[in-house]
Amino acid sequence: MPEKLKLLSWRDIVFVALPSLLLVIGAFWLAAQFIKPAPPEQLIVSTGGEGGAYQRFAARYKDVLARYGITLMEKPSAGSMENLQRLRDPEVAVDAAFIQGGTARPGEKDELVSLGDFYYEPLWIFCREAALRCGDKILDLKGKRVAVGGAGSGTQHLAMELLAANGIDAKNTKLTEVGGLGVVERLQKNEIDAVFVVGPTQSGLVWTLLYTPGVHLMSLAHAEAYTRRFPYLARLVLPRGAIDLTQDIPPHDTQLVAPMTTLLVREDTHPALIGLLMQVASEVHGEPGVFQKPGEFPRAGHSEFPQSKEAERYYKSGKPFLQRYMPFWAATLIDRMVVMLVPLLAVLFPLFKFAPQIYGWRVRSRIYRRYGELKFLENEINENPGLHTRAEWIEKLDRIEADASRIRTPLTFSDILYTLRGHIDLVRDMILRRTTA
Repeated sequence: MPEKLKLLSWRDIVFVALPSLLLVIGAFWLAAQFIKPAPPEQLIVSTGGEGGAYQRFAARYKDVLARYGITLMEKPSAGSMENLQRLRDPEVAVDAAFIQGGTARPGEKDELVSLGDFYYEPLWIFCREAALRCGDKILDLKGKRVAVGGAGSGTQHLAMELLAANGIDAKNTKLTEVGGLGVVERLQKNEIDAVFVVGPTQSGLVWTLLYTPGVHLMSLAHAEAYTRRFPYLARLVLPRGAIDLTQDIPPHDTQLVAPMTTLLVREDTHPALIGLLMQVASEVHGEPGVFQKPGEFPRAGHSEFPQSKEAERYYKSGKPFLQRYMPFWAATLIDRMVVMLVPLLAVLFPLFKFAPQIYGWRVRSRIYRRYGELKFLENEINENPGLHTRAEWIEKLDRIEADASRIRTPLTFSDILYTLRGHIDLVRDMILRRTTA
């Protein structure tokens, strides 16, 4: 083995290996510019008021994400409007937030994307029967005491839009900025006459008001008209007895309007976390409900904000291929490694093909250089054999032979070297024939 190593030309090896190594390093560096770091183990979500639907869903998200090794951190808020402000503020540590449809418009500097429609969030208008006959028009609330939801909430935003559409404002009606479970007590104490609530049927406040004696749910006669005037709204029908067949709640089919709820995330949120959020949303929001069929949500929506590319891929292809058969952490690791391997393989395959050829060319070139010297010497002898004495011609030939013997030649190229030596002997014979001693 040591003898074989002596035959190698280390200078040629370095000449070929060093540029190859630099090329591989360059490929790694280039790939590193496109690969994202490992997904964080924590996800921060801005939710809503205490006991609201956003918090209830976030609690379910937390349980599901824990199975994948991700910790969900909740940040309660006043509602949809405050959630949007948090997402837009780079100083606030928030990755995602629940947003009520129709409460937000994208700004010029926004870097926010939507994950689609997650569920219907109906508007419920409850009124105290003793204060007024709970009719079927919002106009009936004119001149009454109306709770329109807390400041910064999506409920207040939607309530004010619908009230304004009916010519109702603070000048002709007492509008109170209050929300949460406290409105139930205020209704019972005759402090307010009606209350606007936005939330799914699972909402604790909605459920409580549906069962509160003396409180009735308004059926909107103009529900279809509202959907034409406000495109982000959908018309829903709550069938008679859908809440409670025994107590006949509601006592008749009730028309409602509902915006969609979405989850907005920042564009720089890790793609793996967005894909995981889509899987969690399918598990949590894909269940059947009063207003939805099994698997109806989440779905590609028509939000004012652009849809996330990761969400689009999920709606088209479902769960990523690797995550169907591997744990989340392993699938994401392999995804990241593939990004590194593709450019590396693109460099290595040509290197494996051309590096040996370049090395062979380097070795042959030194042998061919001696061939050139030998040919030049042969031409000189043929043209003017008397230019030098026989000893001088032999001395020139011996120098070429000595140089050839010092060439480090791998065994693969030995035949070329031996051929050169044979040709040197032929020129020596010619010198002996053409010159005198």
